[in-house]
Amino acid sequence: MNKALLLVVVLATMVITAACANEGGSAEGSEGKNDEAVKLGFQVYGLRGEYATNLTNAMEAKAEELGVELVVMDGNYDVSTAISQLTNLETQQVDAIIVNPIDEEALNNTVNQIVENGTPVLGVNAFLTAEKLTTFVGSPDVIAGEEETKQMVEALNGKGNVVMLEGPIGQTGQVGRRKGIDNILAENPDIKLLAEQTANWSRAEALSTMENWIQTYGDDIDGVIAQNDEMAIGAINALNAQGMNDIPVVGVDGVKDALQAVKEGTMIATVFQNAQEQGETVIELAIKAAKGEEIDQKYEIPFELVTKENVDEYLE
Repeated sequence: MNKALLLVVVLATMVITAACANEGGSAEGSEGKNDEAVKLGFQVYGLRGEYATNLTNAMEAKAEELGVELVVMDGNYDVSTAISQLTNLETQQVDAIIVNPIDEEALNNTVNQIVENGTPVLGVNAFLTAEKLTTFVGSPDVIAGEEETKQMVEALNGKGNVVMLEGPIGQTGQVGRRKGIDNILAENPDIKLLAEQTANWSRAEALSTMENWIQTYGDDIDGVIAQNDEMAIGAINALNAQGMNDIPVVGVDGVKDALQAVKEGTMIATVFQNAQEQGETVIELAIKAAKGEEIDQKYEIPFELVTKENVDEYLE
């Protein structure tokens, strides 16, 4: 084959190859990465509670379904650990980071810097006030606090003494639910708040705190408002140990033990928070953010009140 003919063959091959690539499209698509190439990071404040575990499981299942890699880091309820893990995920060059923060402000500088460096950061379940946060997926905690407190007011016929178990002070779940609780208590001045203390979303801490309150206040306690179900169950265990089975207790999240307690009547209500929908939604949005697609700044998933009348729907 002479040189002229060889040149014609090479040029023709290049043209055909380019045409095929244009026709079939890039393996990564018009936005850059395809789903299989996306690597996501998830920094969760702690995995001792059922709700955080349910949320993480939903995220992992969705990531597997969509064929993306998800690196999960458990912050063990410690701010400094969370900051270190966020920095670690950035160093791993993940394409987007999802954070479930222990505090609404403590991670702001770290998150803002990561976003400035080019990695999108999405909040899930617990809000973060970082101004550069890419988006947030969660539920309106003020409404949850209002709903559970309305149930308590109704159970006590508008009069009585209550104690309140709070989440980690400064986390948006605690801040929002406390505001909602206070809103309803302000409208019902005959409901008195005897005591309030954080139990850090923990069943064990709530049990210990409730035991102390029983020793201090005894029969003066007419009801228990817990800002999540883990703490509500801890309080119920302490009350049952003292034969105080008729004290109404409310919580938030709709975890399995709480739903069963509502069915059995040991808990008057819970406010269901949809971990599966939050988890699936934030994974889908993280993939879009990683690929440079535009997303909204907030995605809100409603809470749902669960009482004995409708609890079977949630136990199915």
